[in-house]
Amino acid sequence: MSQNRSMLFGILGPVEARHEDGTPVAVGGPRVRSLLALLLLDAGRIVPTQTLVDGLYGEAPPGDAANALQSQVSRLRRGLRDDSGTEKLVEFHAAGYRLSVDPEQVDAHRFERLVREGRRALASGGQASSGHASSALTDAHRLLDEALDLWRGPAFADVMDAPFAATQSSAWGELRLDALADRAEAALALGRHAQVVGELQRLVAENPLRERLVGQLMRALYGAGRQADALAAYENTRALLADELGTDPSAELAAVHLDILRAAPSLTPAAVPAAPAEGEHLGLPAQLTSFVGRDAEMERVASLLGTARLVTLTGPGGAGKTRLSVEAGRRDSGDVCFVDLAAVRRDDELVSTMLTALGLRGAGLMPAGSPETGTGRLVAGLAARKMLLILDNCEQIVTQVARLAHTLLSACPDVRILATSREALGINGETLCPVPRLAVPDEGAPLADALAAPAVRLFADRASAVRPDFAVDAASLPTVLAVCAALDGLPLAIELAAARLRALPLDEVAARLDDRFRLLSRGNRTAAPRHQTLRAVVAWSWDLLDDAEQELARKLTVFRGGATIASAARVCGLPEDEAVELLADLADKSLIDGTDGRYRMFETIRLYGSERLDEAGEHDAVRRAHAEYCLELAERAMPFLRTGEQVVWLDRLSAEHTNLRAALRWTIDNDPRLGLRLNAALAWYWWLRGLRHEAGGLAAQLLAAAGDEPPQGLTEAYLLCLLASLAETPDHDDGTRVRRIARAQPLLFSLPGPVRQPEVFILMAVALGPEGSDRDGIVEHMGDDAWSQAIVHLGVGFTELYGGAVSEARGYFQEALERFRALGDAWGMANALDQLAVFADWAGDTAGGLSLMDEALAMMRELGITEDIDDLLVRRAEMCLRLGDGDAARDLYTHVMESAKRTGRPTTLALGRSGLGDLARHAGDLAEARRLQEQALAECPADLFDSATSQACILVSLAWTSSASGDTHKARGLAYAAMDLTYTQGNLMLAAEAVEALAGAASEDGDAALAAWLLGLGVATRGSAVPGHLDVARVTERVRAELGDAGFEEAYVRGRAVDRSAVGVVLESVRR
Repeated sequence: MSQNRSMLFGILGPVEARHEDGTPVAVGGPRVRSLLALLLLDAGRIVPTQTLVDGLYGEAPPGDAANALQSQVSRLRRGLRDDSGTEKLVEFHAAGYRLSVDPEQVDAHRFERLVREGRRALASGGQASSGHASSALTDAHRLLDEALDLWRGPAFADVMDAPFAATQSSAWGELRLDALADRAEAALALGRHAQVVGELQRLVAENPLRERLVGQLMRALYGAGRQADALAAYENTRALLADELGTDPSAELAAVHLDILRAAPSLTPAAVPAAPAEGEHLGLPAQLTSFVGRDAEMERVASLLGTARLVTLTGPGGAGKTRLSVEAGRRDSGDVCFVDLAAVRRDDELVSTMLTALGLRGAGLMPAGSPETGTGRLVAGLAARKMLLILDNCEQIVTQVARLAHTLLSACPDVRILATSREALGINGETLCPVPRLAVPDEGAPLADALAAPAVRLFADRASAVRPDFAVDAASLPTVLAVCAALDGLPLAIELAAARLRALPLDEVAARLDDRFRLLSRGNRTAAPRHQTLRAVVAWSWDLLDDAEQELARKLTVFRGGATIASAARVCGLPEDEAVELLADLADKSLIDGTDGRYRMFETIRLYGSERLDEAGEHDAVRRAHAEYCLELAERAMPFLRTGEQVVWLDRLSAEHTNLRAALRWTIDNDPRLGLRLNAALAWYWWLRGLRHEAGGLAAQLLAAAGDEPPQGLTEAYLLCLLASLAETPDHDDGTRVRRIARAQPLLFSLPGPVRQPEVFILMAVALGPEGSDRDGIVEHMGDDAWSQAIVHLGVGFTELYGGAVSEARGYFQEALERFRALGDAWGMANALDQLAVFADWAGDTAGGLSLMDEALAMMRELGITEDIDDLLVRRAEMCLRLGDGDAARDLYTHVMESAKRTGRPTTLALGRSGLGDLARHAGDLAEARRLQEQALAECPADLFDSATSQACILVSLAWTSSASGDTHKARGLAYAAMDLTYTQGNLMLAAEAVEALAGAASEDGDAALAAWLLGLGVATRGSAVPGHLDVARVTERVRAELGDAGFEEAYVRGRAVDRSAVGVVLESVRR
């Protein structure tokens, strides 16, 4: 059987699959990833079915384990579809399943191969002659390095709940530990004692009873000239073995101890000559912590140094420039000299520091007749050398460094310079390499991707150093992400935060980040003072700014989502030309990031600058200027959000979203009148972006600040604020929600003329529903402009639909579609198409309905309105179910649930879960259907008209499930509860579904005549039948068979003849 080579797989960390270009593959949920992991352990070989069942379910397999396994296999196949859409990777065989991939595509199998090869080379190096030994040992170290680089965290990190995972993870962890010890052995044999001390100290701290590691640490310390520390390590281990195990050190460890006491020649670095490729490393600091999270940047630096002679690493303080430069020097095979310029302030100090670092201080070292100036001696000492000079911390003396770098590069053809600076040197031939913040994944990122993210890896590594029991898992990940994001992904800040876990729990560290300068005030005592605390890091950069740069920097702190040139100039009170120059200066000095036309300030720098803004007494004036600018922008955008330029202006407002929110928050406490205007101007933006709940929380606070009555001239803005607040106003006993809803229409009707913002019609409809609103009164307050009239037709269409007037509703939606199309309003078109798709489905043309639905989806996706997209996908799933495509429906419901979890929308989550319950019911798994739908009902709020309809939908679905389970009493109670939520609100469309669910209960009770009558009553209530409704079709077929055609038609027609206005009274007469 051929093997697919288009993917790479990983289990040494979170379980993952990626295309060869690095694109991640969304495999599926935890159990599917567990199945993939089990197959990967035996990649290319058949894994017995029982092995897979045991690995997935342990001692509690489901009743039909084979089918349950097949279900997981089907999901895995869908996740691993190749580019042609086929499912070739997971093969079924009589004995089990086989993952058709080459073991080399799996990181664990590559790891095993590389370790075997590394150990062979290590053994060969121990037996060969001097020259061959050096080559073999270098190969061993390289192979083991490559093997260990494959690890991204604990093996199977994201599926540890699977029964097989703990044992396997522990076993692979042992293999990794052995490989680490082998690599250390190779390093010691190569004489790299000092370089391996830090890693061995960490390994021994984590594994204090591993005598091999202790022996290696003792040898490394001795070889690095630290005999006392080596002996202390032995004594510590001897005491620990006695206390913990009651034993003495092994003979091997005792022999190392004795060798150290005797200063045995075998312990010295000269035991095996260093590989000839290794150059001299002068002043390169040894690192006590591992190098984490900068793999891509390291590759880029190495590549640049291969082509450019001057590379400058730029970035803000704490970005990790120094650490990256040290690692680049460590990996360079030639001569390297590291020069720390942090304390240098003058030209003579610069040259003197470099001479000292290079060992050129003594005049006797200079050739006869060489220049006596410091610079001349530098040139003479480097002219014939091939060397990489690392000049660290150039920013405070950047001009002098630039001059000297130019001189050296011009006179010394084989010298390369790697500089670190918070601003560029600015000379010809310089190649800039910005050091970005460490990537922090979004909160909703898959667990595997999040655990592999550089910022998370760094936090986990440094945290485990101070708390060995700490590990990032699914429970702690959201807090770790919040910490890393709040600290802008700056490595130094993350390391300082991780170090606080020594004394504080993780949640406490996260909670204290608002006062981060106090929290992160205890750093590495051996670090330079400017790197010991977070405040010192920022102050160092700030103090290098001139007065004009400091003024702009502190005023920019009012921007929370970055600034454009125009907005910075407007808010900070500068001519645009001057703003351009100052912004460029701040970007050059790494105080702000100037990519993609926006200037952003790291949050840590922003907080420091905000303190300076307060000290300057400028805070209130600049915040007001910022809020007024946001109002101008929002009011300018309003009319464009109703036209074909929707997407353009939505993107513009989205780019300023954080600023708009910050401005609105400021107005709540400082100027509610300005806040009401800003909130009103943003009302349609909030809606189109699906940000109702976020806007609702702000609106509720603003309404409280504004008072009980609208300010003079702001009645409409006050009404929009009141309506928006309903999305977040809890329905407690104080009656706040009820009072606000009751005030809405009187406020509208108090306006002297048409509303300025027709979207008020939409907000009122959602809050009040068709029965709670005076349609004619509202329409009278709508203007005659084209968009207002399009909104009127859309709104009246919904009113007619909910009232059971299907034919009339169809006409209104069709007219609304044409009007929105003429305006180019994609949102309006998509909403009209959505309902026309429903009508096509009801008419039996489900395929046509899907086509219209897909047209609506394309428009919503262009707008990026996640909430509306998911609503459309729920209805699309229902259509797929009626067409018999259960797999497509399941995929859609699952997608909707995952989206709702990411965006925090419980109503949509509940609808997706209930849909999965419908699928389970139709598949005959009634227990699963009941579980899913009861959970959906519990998590679905019923606070507004639209969320109440969602709850009613779930009640109806659960009623069908209860009937199918034989619990018709419960089914009737659920159906009547749905009626109470819908019929009283005038939503006859959904009330009809509750009536049909009652028909299902009657059929299960054996009352076929009542069931037929209720089926007809459902059509009368809705105004239309729904062909293809699986439950209704099943009951109809059953009842027709029991009554015969004539009996069925007689009862059905009687039901259809009931006037829809009397449905409620009629149903009450049969309630039981």
